[in-house]
Amino acid sequence: MLMEIHQLQMLRELGDLGSVKAVAETLMVTPSAVSQQLALLQKSVDVPLTRKDGRALVLTDAGRVLAEAGAAVVNAMADARAAIGAYHDAPDAPVSVSAFHSAGQALFAPLAALLASDGGKSPRLRLSDEDVAQEDFPGLAARYDLVLAHRMDNSPTWPGDKVAVIPLADEPLDIALPAAHPLASRRELEPSDVVDEPWVTSRDGYSPADVLAAVVAVSGRPAEVLHRINDYSTVAALVSAGGAIGLLPRFTARRVLDAGVVLRPLSGVNSVRKIDILARPETLKRKSVMTVCESLQTVMTELSSPR
Repeated sequence: MLMEIHQLQMLRELGDLGSVKAVAETLMVTPSAVSQQLALLQKSVDVPLTRKDGRALVLTDAGRVLAEAGAAVVNAMADARAAIGAYHDAPDAPVSVSAFHSAGQALFAPLAALLASDGGKSPRLRLSDEDVAQEDFPGLAARYDLVLAHRMDNSPTWPGDKVAVIPLADEPLDIALPAAHPLASRRELEPSDVVDEPWVTSRDGYSPADVLAAVVAVSGRPAEVLHRINDYSTVAALVSAGGAIGLLPRFTARRVLDAGVVLRPLSGVNSVRKIDILARPETLKRKSVMTVCESLQTVMTELSSPR
């Protein structure tokens, strides 16, 4: 059974990205080249590796097993290259980083400033923002070296068979109130204090909507949602204008707050989201990537320090 590493890589990417076109774009080859290599790989085994699901091409159970084994092969090859020094790249090599919007707003500028402070010897950053639902963050590791992702503390963990996880912060979502609101004088709020207020929250599937659903469940009363906005700067502006309260992350929203908004902790429900760095294991063997990871940790520590 003869298999090429690049064929296993393509099978792995197909499982993560979900289409031949996406695999081709990620690997910078033509879709026909991807299809040809997958066909050659299929000839080397006697069980189907892919199947049609509508117009999409998806992995069979056997295909998923082989893709996972292929990931292990790629990782082992990275270990082998590292052992002879070929995979330890230059410290100023490019590193691509993706972040959800609020993390990008809070972290990208200080990260770039920190890395630029050593006179050009640090990795060259390639930054992008990707605001996706929680289950879609691991797949971004196929396109970026590092992925800043978030999930609620009580939600399923990241798939350890697909990505390595570096914890970055545990960040509470606080109640955002107009500064003149009567509840702003409280040091801490409970679900029963806020459930009857008019709300601005996120679309379903994102952290603020999850926390608001917990508030509703604990209080036993429905919430009046006026606005569904994912952009935290817009949420802060609407809260500052009055007429609604919201939920904002304690650390990463600091840059979008003004004197018209105050944050108050919420007790009685789990309102903590985890911010993690996701990456493929072989990617973390690069010196430049680890330099950016360490810099992200430095920036987040500064951001989350008491003010």
